[in-house]
Amino acid sequence: MNTPNFKISLIIGLIFFTALSAGAQNKTNKYQWKTASSAGYSYKYITNDPAKARFYTLKNGLTVILSENKKEPRITSKIAVRAGSNTDPKEHTGLAHYLEHLLFKGTDKYGSLDWKKEQPLIQEIEERYEQYNKTTDVAKRKAMYRGIDSVSVLASKYAIANEYDKLMGAMGGQGTNAHTWVEETVYEEDIPSSAVDKFLTVQAERFRNPVFRLFHTELEAVYEEKNESLDNDGWKIQQAMHHYLFPTHNYGQQSTIGTIEHLKNPSLKAIRKYYNDYYVPNNMAVIMVGDFKSDELVKKIDQYMGYMKSAPVKEYKPVAEKPLAGPIVQDIYGPTSESLALGYRIGANGTKNALMAGLVAEILSNGKAGLLDLNLSQPQKVLQAGAYTRQYKDYGIFSIYAAPKEGQSLKEVKDLVLAQIELLKTGNFSDALLKAIVANQKLTALNNIADNASRAEDLMSDYIKSNSKNWIQEVSRIDDLEKVTKGEIVSFSKAFFADNYVVLNKYQGEGPQVDKVEKPPITAVETNAGSQSDFLKMVGQIPAETIAPKWLDFQKDIQHGKFGAAEIYAVQNKDNQLFRQYFQFEMGKWNSKLLPVAAAYLSFLSHDKKFYELACNFFLNVDNQVTTIGLTGLQENYSKAMQLLKEVLSNGQVDQSAFTAMKENLLKNRQNNKLNKGSMMQAMLSYAAYGKNNPYNFTLTDAEINNLKPEELIAVLRDLFQYKYSVIYYGPAGLPEYKVLLQADHQVPTQFKAYPEAMAFKKLEQNENKVLFTDYNMLQADVSWYRNANVYAPAQEVTADLFNNYFGFGMGSVVFQTLRESKALAYSTSAVYGKPRKKEDQFYVTAFIGCQADKVDDAIKGMNALLNDLPYNEKAFQSAKMSLATNLETERIMEDRIIFSYIDAKRKGLDYDLRKEAYAAIPKLSFSAIKKLHQDYFANQAYTYCIVGSQKNLPLSQLSNYGKVESLSLETLFGY
Repeated sequence: MNTPNFKISLIIGLIFFTALSAGAQNKTNKYQWKTASSAGYSYKYITNDPAKARFYTLKNGLTVILSENKKEPRITSKIAVRAGSNTDPKEHTGLAHYLEHLLFKGTDKYGSLDWKKEQPLIQEIEERYEQYNKTTDVAKRKAMYRGIDSVSVLASKYAIANEYDKLMGAMGGQGTNAHTWVEETVYEEDIPSSAVDKFLTVQAERFRNPVFRLFHTELEAVYEEKNESLDNDGWKIQQAMHHYLFPTHNYGQQSTIGTIEHLKNPSLKAIRKYYNDYYVPNNMAVIMVGDFKSDELVKKIDQYMGYMKSAPVKEYKPVAEKPLAGPIVQDIYGPTSESLALGYRIGANGTKNALMAGLVAEILSNGKAGLLDLNLSQPQKVLQAGAYTRQYKDYGIFSIYAAPKEGQSLKEVKDLVLAQIELLKTGNFSDALLKAIVANQKLTALNNIADNASRAEDLMSDYIKSNSKNWIQEVSRIDDLEKVTKGEIVSFSKAFFADNYVVLNKYQGEGPQVDKVEKPPITAVETNAGSQSDFLKMVGQIPAETIAPKWLDFQKDIQHGKFGAAEIYAVQNKDNQLFRQYFQFEMGKWNSKLLPVAAAYLSFLSHDKKFYELACNFFLNVDNQVTTIGLTGLQENYSKAMQLLKEVLSNGQVDQSAFTAMKENLLKNRQNNKLNKGSMMQAMLSYAAYGKNNPYNFTLTDAEINNLKPEELIAVLRDLFQYKYSVIYYGPAGLPEYKVLLQADHQVPTQFKAYPEAMAFKKLEQNENKVLFTDYNMLQADVSWYRNANVYAPAQEVTADLFNNYFGFGMGSVVFQTLRESKALAYSTSAVYGKPRKKEDQFYVTAFIGCQADKVDDAIKGMNALLNDLPYNEKAFQSAKMSLATNLETERIMEDRIIFSYIDAKRKGLDYDLRKEAYAAIPKLSFSAIKKLHQDYFANQAYTYCIVGSQKNLPLSQLSNYGKVESLSLETLFGY
């Protein structure tokens, strides 16, 4: 599926020591590796590990990592393989990524109607691909591909597409996915704790004898993924940075998705060899975090996965990279806005070099108080700037990114960034910053340890990089971080930052012609969506303990109170010393165009550093109809944070330089939005829903922004608490104690002012097909469908959820099965019946497909066929029902989500947890219920098509087949 989305990291493992082995030996007695035995299994653990992780090695070499968390009856699982694009054969780049896709296709026991009949056809397809790869004559290759296509159609008659997803959905699995990256392939699931036996049965079978069926349609999905990357400027920058930082290492020389040439010439035999070489238990880990008993779970994993046989694994052993000789400067072109990227090469994981680089990145940029934050971003010397590290096993990347403000050259941006590095070298940064980093690391650790997904991600990442040997560094990182001195940071910076970097200048415009992967002729294959293998039926019969659902009682689960004229809703945090507090107003941009601008101004008034030093976060968020003031952090600093909040909002002073910087930032970002295809699609969907005057373009004009005065925005901020708001608190204090704390630093007016009258937007009634088109320089095309439906009715929510499960959301849905699995028209596609936010609002229909421009006709026709005719599949329908019921049984709404659920219910005119009624209704729902929904709101209806693509590849005359075409200017879309 997807390569991982790398976030600007909060930096893991900021410890100061020479190397892993020395670090492990020199830990204080607080953190030590220990060995223990329980229930017949030995395991390793680290003393005082908050995750209480156990590290087992089974007899066949399989690593099992378990961490218990009883907060909700679910388990996050990651099955990790220490192999990725690094270990792709040179002549078959992208192979590890292919294989990841194929591990969803089943085995000889599931995914097949008749393996004896399917097997010889699969073997024939494999041989035909080998002949195809050895042939260079274009005409012969086309003929050969037609042969592959015809045999693939025959083989598909015995295949059951996406039966893996059906297996996972039926047991209540969520988030089925996988990713491949440079040295990892990871298979991800979130399951009910009652489904462990079902889950392990499926996973054991999945890796026993995978069958690479439905290959040529899945390969087409990979083509689409490749073409998407060619349209993505961020991906271009990432690939280029790896390429120039690592001129010999496979980090830079082998693309995870693969080269176009290799994509056109896949080898199923090479993929099988790769599987046999790397998918062995001594090169894999089963990582599970959640509600289970480790003694019982490890025994089950051994029972199910113990059949796997270990084998020698040939590790990738690169030649050491030579130091970069002087700055390497390269230019990149694309349709998005200009930016600068600087990259330095970090040493191996676990070394002093790697760990100090992470700390220095935090000093440069933490979003609040780093040198780049305070000296460049906040005073708007550049539009924005930041730094982060990305660490791999052999090397890492230290990245600095920056975007220019209006009229600024990238050279000027680079000089400003390098000046901040000089401040590091001279120690020109605050000692208090180091203490603040430690405090904020504590805050992050408290948040992450409670979350299954975060905990599993950390355990998986360490397994990939160090075979779990470095987990002691992760456990002790905050203690070790406190020992790092300013002098050590200066010494490191002087040595690390030399003329040894890569500069990537990303310019807006067209670069060299980029070839795309051409569309091969593909005949739609059978998916046999209504069929089931005996294996699926057997898994369905495996006993699973019933988990009783838990509904919210808004009166009992929330402490209700009054604070002057304001309502208070509180839930006590009994787990740790974190608090989260919100002041929420039922007004937003529709009430005042100035509100979001005032919020933007606030971020330039230099208060972030003070909140960061308190290990607290503050934000003012304004959406169309709701404004939220948020304050989060450690309870011990609550009073100081509240005093600072009062200073920021109620006592704020005009800062002309901050105001000027804010205006420049706002105007430049607005121009950059016009270069972003995602923003264009959002604007078009708003236009489709409301017409020319819509919420997306309801904004100040450039002239209005230029005529603003800072006093106007300060007045908006000072006046905010005069309007009605609710107080939301989740923290260690009970309601009586919290009210005392709140009263000490916050006053409520005796009477609230009335909200400014909101702009009224009326949704359109679509009576005829219409095509909205915006020209954008891209290889692909993005197509969305939109129409407004009926007014909100609570009882229809569960029908909508069931319909979406069955029809258009997820890999097992009708839309995905038909348009991707059968017809190979897209990498991503969906269609849903969307639910409104308020009782006055309407449901709506929306669909999406992203595909090559030369597939748009076929893609639109394919989606329209499904929008007009809902295929019937009783087994898939029952699976959708079971999945929905299981998800409700295991869902636990906790912490401040309890309060937000209550507020959401009130907006819909409800005073109870609607999920209880939905759960009771599920058994009574028949296919006729979702069929009626489809007939009433989908079938034979008028739609507005929103299309973003290149007019060179999508002639308007072609689009007129689907409705009257309206080409929208960027000014019309954005309102400026």
